[in-house]
Amino acid sequence: MVTVPVRRVGHGLGLPLPAYETAGAAGLDLRAALGEGEALVIAPGERQAVPTGLSIQLPVGFEAQVRPRSGLAFRHGVTVLNAPGTVDSDFRGEITAILVNLGDVSFTIQRGDRIAQLVIAPVTQALLTETDRLDDTPRGAGAFGSTGIDGGVVFGKDSV
Repeated sequence: MVTVPVRRVGHGLGLPLPAYETAGAAGLDLRAALGEGEALVIAPGERQAVPTGLSIQLPVGFEAQVRPRSGLAFRHGVTVLNAPGTVDSDFRGEITAILVNLGDVSFTIQRGDRIAQLVIAPVTQALLTETDRLDDTPRGAGAFGSTGIDGGVVFGKDSV
């Protein structure tokens, strides 16, 4: 287990820290850090950056992923727009969840509502080396939906 220092931003005071809701949970629940009595309405097709009132200090070699909550996505069509949103280890600002309402009715968020989940994960950085040729594979340059299908979609002659 990795230790992650957390700093509350003013409007996050009084809210519970993110927590794993079950022993086997991969994500910590993030809550909406709205003002007391304040509500945020996301109309169908609209997106909003929802504050969590938290900043974190991830160890080098880790990231935090802001992911949708499956219940919100299934029941209301509300999801994280840039899923997963990435929080880098050198970011010290407030974590926000960019939510989008893909449902057909407005969705209201209140202070303290669980709006997303945060997954802490290791990161591997790669060293890219330019080359003129890549090794051949059975799939080759087959793109979206092409695995196991002859003549899959390919975007341009140089697609990989």
